[in-house]
Amino acid sequence: MLDKMYPDVDHSMLNFTTPFELLVATILSAQATDISVNKVTKEMFKVANTPEDFANMDIKELENHIRTIGIYRNKAKNIKAASKILIEDYNSIVPADKKELQKLPGVGRKTANVVCANAFGIPSIAVDTHVFRVANRIGLADANNVDKTQDQLEKRLDKSRWSKTHHQLITHGRVLCKARNPLCEECLINKLCIYYRRSHD
Repeated sequence: MLDKMYPDVDHSMLNFTTPFELLVATILSAQATDISVNKVTKEMFKVANTPEDFANMDIKELENHIRTIGIYRNKAKNIKAASKILIEDYNSIVPADKKELQKLPGVGRKTANVVCANAFGIPSIAVDTHVFRVANRIGLADANNVDKTQDQLEKRLDKSRWSKTHHQLITHGRVLCKARNPLCEECLINKLCIYYRRSHD
């Protein structure tokens, strides 16, 4: 049913041209909207878009570029530190490996999955707030945290569907299955949805 509702949703809404740009954008996207991140990176990537650029950039300059993004000081520190590690340990190349990515500052399980799925085409399910909420509401998962939700989705979905379903769940969370006042009556899967059935008993 998600395929019927969102047939063409299969890629990240973050704008990027290289794996490194996606890594930076995804670090910035924590607790921020993709729209706000794209607005920042559109200008920043004209000035800096390689590990060398960010490693050599003054931290205050980097902070000024991303000042409109939440917790920008911490993100600036992580981006600069991750850039140095990429230069020193990975020959300035973003690794196409989830465990290696998670060794970088500011990169957790979700960010590593986003980068692997969208930069390298590696099947991945990144569980953000939308995916966590929607997957548990409609019954694809039954978990109380993002890690357990990811584990359950990986077990219940065919691996070939991981990345596409991730994007579909995010879109569904933004369009209909909102955190407050979800538009259940407009949803094609409401009859299958645990949240809908419970709220209409």
